[in-house]
Amino acid sequence: MRIATFVLDGQRRVGQVSSDGQQLTPFELPAQQARAGALPLIEALVAGQPLPALATASVPVASVHLEAPLPMPRRNLWCVGRNYHAHAKELQATVFKDNNADPQAWPIVFTKVPECVVGPTDTVQLPGAAVSSQIDYEAELAVVIGTGGKNIARADAMRHVFGYTIVNDVTARDVQMRHQQWDMGKSFDTFCPMGPWIVTADELDGRKTRVRCWVNGELRQDGPTENMIFDIPTLIETISRGITLYPGDVIATGTPAGVGMGLSPPRYIQSGDVIRIAVDGIGEIENRFS
Repeated sequence: MRIATFVLDGQRRVGQVSSDGQQLTPFELPAQQARAGALPLIEALVAGQPLPALATASVPVASVHLEAPLPMPRRNLWCVGRNYHAHAKELQATVFKDNNADPQAWPIVFTKVPECVVGPTDTVQLPGAAVSSQIDYEAELAVVIGTGGKNIARADAMRHVFGYTIVNDVTARDVQMRHQQWDMGKSFDTFCPMGPWIVTADELDGRKTRVRCWVNGELRQDGPTENMIFDIPTLIETISRGITLYPGDVIATGTPAGVGMGLSPPRYIQSGDVIRIAVDGIGEIENRFS
């Protein structure tokens, strides 16, 4: 199943997407619940409750404005840094060369504030050179947690996955380095495009898919998720150590090689650039930066 959040006739709705990605059938979800996007449906399914009824009429996806499937996540998004072998290698020649931490010892985990989430076609706002002049893109597969838990064993972790979506972990590199931690440079307004919908785990295995990213039509990133240093079960096990995960929590699993910082010379995002990200089995998001 694919679950999308969208605006129709000025009202936020949540709906089921057809298998070809062309039609949307809204759920009969009260407006107050629809404000949270797909979260009430995730919580209902985890609790063993039936989903709301579907409307009798569908609408074309092209006729609505898609929002992030979780337009306001319940709390910060969990994110993983340098989690593809080639990406970790490309950053060894950057400012990270002085970082003595072994990226293969433990996952690098940070967060992004929920307020930075925007939709799959929304404009991303560049903050201005006085704030940051090194804005970068990071195409990522994101895991959406279904059944929550704490101290989840790796062997049980996939049972806690509700589904998957796409995020662009937009990053202000100079701010990231300046503060010697990553949350601020990752959390600017609009710095987390998400979508186009959530694909449930019965339709996609995130351990066996492919992440790609184009900048103004030029393919920059292309990596299979099998190339992750820490796979999805390991990430869930690690993040849940001593910390309770809840339904609707989002884990961005890291980005493949090809980010702007890793190029020689670095190529950061400029006003007017368009970033398109595709994950096999989910779809695409495309955002203009201005």
